[in-house]
Amino acid sequence: MAAQAAAAAQAAAAAQVAAAQAAQAEAAESWYLALLGFAEHFRTSSPPKIRLCVHCLQAVFPFKPPQRIEARTHLQLGSVLYHHTKNSEQARSHLEKAWLISQQIPQFEDVKFEAASLLSELYCQENSVDAAKPLLRKAIQISQQTPYWHCRLLFQLAQLHTLEKDLVSACDLLGVGAEYARVVGSEYTRALFLLSKGMLLLMERKLQEVHPLLTLCGQIVENWQGNPIQKESLRVFFLVLQVTHYLDAGQVKSVKPCLKQLQQCIQTISTLHDDEILPSNPADLFHWLPKEHMCVLVYLVTVMHSMQAGYLEKAQKYTDKALMQLEKLKMLDCSPILSSFQVILLEHIIMCRLVTGHKATALQEISQVCQLCQQSPRLFSNHAAQLHTLLGLYCVSVNCMDNAEAQFTTALRLTNHQELWAFIVTNLASVYIREGNRHQEVLYSLLERINPDHSFPVSSHCLRAAAFYVRGLFSFFQGRYNEAKRFLRETLKMSNAEDLNRLTACSLVLLGHIFYVLGNHRESNNMVVPAMQLASKIPDMSVQLWSSALLRDLNKACGNAMDAHEAAQMHQNFSQQLLQDHIEACSLPEHNLITWTDGPPPVQFQAQNGPNTSLASLL
Repeated sequence: MAAQAAAAAQAAAAAQVAAAQAAQAEAAESWYLALLGFAEHFRTSSPPKIRLCVHCLQAVFPFKPPQRIEARTHLQLGSVLYHHTKNSEQARSHLEKAWLISQQIPQFEDVKFEAASLLSELYCQENSVDAAKPLLRKAIQISQQTPYWHCRLLFQLAQLHTLEKDLVSACDLLGVGAEYARVVGSEYTRALFLLSKGMLLLMERKLQEVHPLLTLCGQIVENWQGNPIQKESLRVFFLVLQVTHYLDAGQVKSVKPCLKQLQQCIQTISTLHDDEILPSNPADLFHWLPKEHMCVLVYLVTVMHSMQAGYLEKAQKYTDKALMQLEKLKMLDCSPILSSFQVILLEHIIMCRLVTGHKATALQEISQVCQLCQQSPRLFSNHAAQLHTLLGLYCVSVNCMDNAEAQFTTALRLTNHQELWAFIVTNLASVYIREGNRHQEVLYSLLERINPDHSFPVSSHCLRAAAFYVRGLFSFFQGRYNEAKRFLRETLKMSNAEDLNRLTACSLVLLGHIFYVLGNHRESNNMVVPAMQLASKIPDMSVQLWSSALLRDLNKACGNAMDAHEAAQMHQNFSQQLLQDHIEACSLPEHNLITWTDGPPPVQFQAQNGPNTSLASLL
């Protein structure tokens, strides 16, 4: 009986303890939910009341909550402080505590890996990459039973290596991710990993590895049956890589079927409705890009194609559409990729403006690129060489050859991109050719480094054709006309093969000039007339100016007074337009950018008293 009484007493005591714990847990849950509700209310207020949100979350800790609540609250505080304030020190402290505590709690993957992911982002923002890498590696190591987080963390570490320009390590991680996705039965995410790897291999110019990889990706994408938007987004990614590969190779004509498929694909995506049904495989919970971003990207590669092909009005049309879309997106989305898209679009349209005789507008857009780069050190680091190259092209257009040389030399110092290097050297060589005998030794050295007859440094069809043109220009200035004709005919053959209209127009007018000098007026006319027609179609103001001057002189020499007068009138009109634009550009305060060759872009510009450049080349 005593034993039974003791047992009953123990049972009663245990029941009381259990009841007390249950009441405490219920009370804890009620106060916790109340504080959490207030915090979320303040965070989502318009405008957000971040200080009050932080106070509510901090009020959780005095209650000495269970570890799960403590870890989650540290994560929430770290996330709010990281995304909504500049208090990175406190954000880091809370995220580090969330990561530390969550590792001690079983089945707490979401908090654990989100803390690791956010904390590594913060470390990178603070330039503590050496702290971010081991953190991500440990999170990857312990997340293999959680497919979504394992894939996401692999992508994140690969991106970190890419930003550090360690593309070999990034490719290795993406390869690991592709194999993991295959093992867990996610062909969709396997394709994302492989396409990302293909993108990096293209950046590294490892073309022998790219071709079989893209072939495999094409098969996976076509065979995968799943969410239509996800399938089409994979096709867009695949086609974007193919199109940019062709454009990098300067194959403007060969790319057309792929570009057409890409444009049709983005039209298909725009008609599909977002499916709210979540994939059954958690490893499939990824999107490459939002639909709206993909749309801008397709506009961008279309602009790149139009620029290379010499369809400058089409390039202008698509640039306007893309920039309008970007402005709308940037009101709601601060994603860095949108600023990258904007800078690349502006870089291409600036080149178009310089060709079409709108130097003042080009200069203002160069200034706009400077302003965008001032807001992001990483953006400036990635585009500094291109920015100085554009300034060099502008300097050539306003006949400031010393400044052009300084800008191109600065750009060469800042780039390790082979195609950009070849483009800059080609333009710098043309500057030295125009300058006469001042830089003979340097010029010969440059011409040897971009010799299109042997060991040309890049595989670009377009750049090799341009190198033949520069060789022809040099031979023309040297008075070696037969040699010049050989080089220019090679340019024509290559540019006709890939519809490189601007190079075709330039080669035709220079050949026409050579035949005119040699006294072969009929052959000169056969070159200059199609050059003029093509230049009008592009439109290329410099070639139109040059062609109209040649047509005027040709018709005079042949005694065609009316045709000579008409050509002279055209030449006068082009001269006036270019002269007016020249004066306007040189009068802008932004014209002082031509003297900037070091450090970040200058913030302010002093107004010019007036143009200080020679106008002789325009008249």
